[in-house]
Amino acid sequence: MRKINPKKAALITLKIVAALLVLLIIGFFAFRNTFLNKAIDKTIAKMNTEYNSTFTVGNASFKGLSGIEVSNVSLKPKQGDTLLKIETVKTSINLSRLLAGEVQLGTLEMKNGYIQLIQNEKGKNFESFLHRKKGTVSKTKSEGPDYARKTYKLLHKLLNLIPTDMQLENLALTVNDNGRKVNLNLKQLRLVNEQLESFMAVETDSLSQNWEVKGFADPRNRQADLKFYNSDKGRIIVPYLDERFGLKSGFDSIRVNVENIDLSGDEFRVDGFASIGNFMVNHPKIAKKDVVINSARFDYHFLFGPDFIELDSTSAMQLNKIKIQPFVRYSIEKDTVYQLKATIPDMKAQEFINSLPNGLFTHFEGMEADGNFSYQLDFMYNKNKPDDIVFDSSLKKEGFKIKKYGDADLGKLNTSFVYRAIDNGVKQRPIVVGPDNPNYTPYDHIPDFLKNAVLTSEDPSFFHHRGFINEAFKQSIVKNIQTKKFARGASTISMQLVKNVFLTREKTLSRKLEEILLVYILENNRITSKERMFEVYLNIIEWGPNVYGVGEAAQYYFQKPPLALSLDESVYLASIIPRPKKFMWRFNDRGELRDFAVTHDNYIKKLMVNRGVIQANDTTGQTGQIDVTGPAREWLKIREEAVPEIDTTETAGFFKKLFGGEN
Repeated sequence: MRKINPKKAALITLKIVAALLVLLIIGFFAFRNTFLNKAIDKTIAKMNTEYNSTFTVGNASFKGLSGIEVSNVSLKPKQGDTLLKIETVKTSINLSRLLAGEVQLGTLEMKNGYIQLIQNEKGKNFESFLHRKKGTVSKTKSEGPDYARKTYKLLHKLLNLIPTDMQLENLALTVNDNGRKVNLNLKQLRLVNEQLESFMAVETDSLSQNWEVKGFADPRNRQADLKFYNSDKGRIIVPYLDERFGLKSGFDSIRVNVENIDLSGDEFRVDGFASIGNFMVNHPKIAKKDVVINSARFDYHFLFGPDFIELDSTSAMQLNKIKIQPFVRYSIEKDTVYQLKATIPDMKAQEFINSLPNGLFTHFEGMEADGNFSYQLDFMYNKNKPDDIVFDSSLKKEGFKIKKYGDADLGKLNTSFVYRAIDNGVKQRPIVVGPDNPNYTPYDHIPDFLKNAVLTSEDPSFFHHRGFINEAFKQSIVKNIQTKKFARGASTISMQLVKNVFLTREKTLSRKLEEILLVYILENNRITSKERMFEVYLNIIEWGPNVYGVGEAAQYYFQKPPLALSLDESVYLASIIPRPKKFMWRFNDRGELRDFAVTHDNYIKKLMVNRGVIQANDTTGQTGQIDVTGPAREWLKIREEAVPEIDTTETAGFFKKLFGGEN
């Protein structure tokens, strides 16, 4: 048999492959417009069957070696207004990538078009695109999420669709949400030689601005450094959010940098930074006035694994001069676990105070402090083992001392001062917290029964904690996560005192954050004693309609001084602290405590015995029933389903008559 020469065999094979490749190229160029039209027809059919929409193309053809030109493109839902319309699209495709099975755009020109999102009484013109596409196969549990590869694949496809040479002109995005209109007109966007420049006009019924984006963009090497700012030299105001959600927001500039996007092994990494200047936000749930952050920066290092997503501990955040080292991780490797760690390295206390966002901590404005401090937070929650929650918060201080208080003068707790409760935004009558008030009851004149009943009901460890109860925080977090809402708080007497004396009752993020910081300062700087804090608390809290403090409460319900209160009367007063204006619903129409109220109060007494704050024989003769003899008795006759508006002038008149003079 004749032997085949290896060199000749290789040459023949090469010729055959070359011939096939030439035939493929010839076939592609001969039939490429046919293929293009078939692809368009397939898209038209898909939009019709899956999205109930009409997709049309005026003309589409290949130009040159790899160019495609499309004109008069439109997409219109059959039951709504036109969603998209573009006059001209010119693009080129990387052929070598196409042969490898990838679509990668080389150039893109697009002119004169718009996308409009409309929602009105007829519905949404984008409704059909919000639902899952027909035929979509849901993943099975055995497949696993593989966050690394799926995220990389998605970003890889998106970056391939960003051309290296781009020219966009006169393209608009219009939003009309039941008359709330926003129009973003992209006048021009150019990407040439990795330099991007964009101009956009923004208009609403009350806003007209010009925005610019400039910087470096290299989609093939997965890098970018872009700056977004207002060419009118003012703050950019974010449109629509104010009209839709009552949220006002704006900033001077935003810078976004992407340094690295890389898949190595089974881990995908994204590195870069983002910064914002003069950021402003205003919303009734955040604060009463504008909250402003002068500067903020976030150096991020995201890591995606097969079964976890992580913000690496090498990341860094900076808020003005406050530096934070964060670590965040979500893992489903064995159980579903959420982790959060945050560290504030050693810094000057005054720099921290000066760096707090303007408008968010108004009661700290003007505060002066010496010394340094550092802070660490460690949180971990296992969804399958909620009782194993970790919540450790620690602050280390060195030479920390408050030299001057701001608006919240914590030192006034050691003196007589005037307190005015706020009810539904209205200031109530002034209460003198001190001996000039005949109703004021010093700590030693408050019966132990009442002190211990209030502590047992509200905060059993008050005399031992430093403002916060770690275990209560843990239980609160678990409950709120499980119910997916703020269903449980972890308030202490210290927190209630600060909220009443120094803050308002507004439910804002600002007030809650100020409450936490003020409580920490109060409890950890020996500003006043625990006994004094408890004394002030018992003399200012509300105990009924226009009834403030234990002195008024004892007279209002029982016509006696606090020292004369029995155990049952003390427990009753402690039990109505959470809902003082609805005390009457604890009674039946005979003026007796209902069964549920008696059961509750007896339970409190049992806890007091178990804690050793009263003896078992103290409960002898204490049946759980009480005899209301003061002005409060008039309210026991009310049997309507809802509590009516309470006329507090009658109550105020009672105390004026009883003690004389203004209260």
